[in-house]
Amino acid sequence: MKTTVTPKFKTVDEYQSFLPADTKNIFKQLRKIVKDAAPGAEEVISYNIPGLKLHGGLISFAMWKEHYSLYPRSAKMEAAIKELANYEGAKGTIKFSLDQPMPSKLITRIIRFQVKENLERMKAKAAS
Repeated sequence: MKTTVTPKFKTVDEYQSFLPADTKNIFKQLRKIVKDAAPGAEEVISYNIPGLKLHGGLISFAMWKEHYSLYPRSAKMEAAIKELANYEGAKGTIKFSLDQPMPSKLITRIIRFQVKENLERMKAKAAS
């Protein structure tokens, strides 16, 4: 039986270089959308997948064999962004099929929602 060992990634570029050729371009597009939606956010690797930090953890994102996923950190998001009901995923996970067009506007809304949540949380902490 053949087993594949996934290395421990230190950077998002390392993660990207490990991806199969057929998903690398999808990841590049996703990465650009995520970064553009959160100017000033820092790219990180957490739990061995890419993510962004901006005043705390913002969002993680990863490629899988048959889909790519976003891992937002907000419990309020499902109620605020109704289109999420159209996508599979457990609580805290949104799955997007590799064979469907990337919903870039929705992904941008998700990221901007998270940025707003993090900024509000930071202001509340500073006020207390």
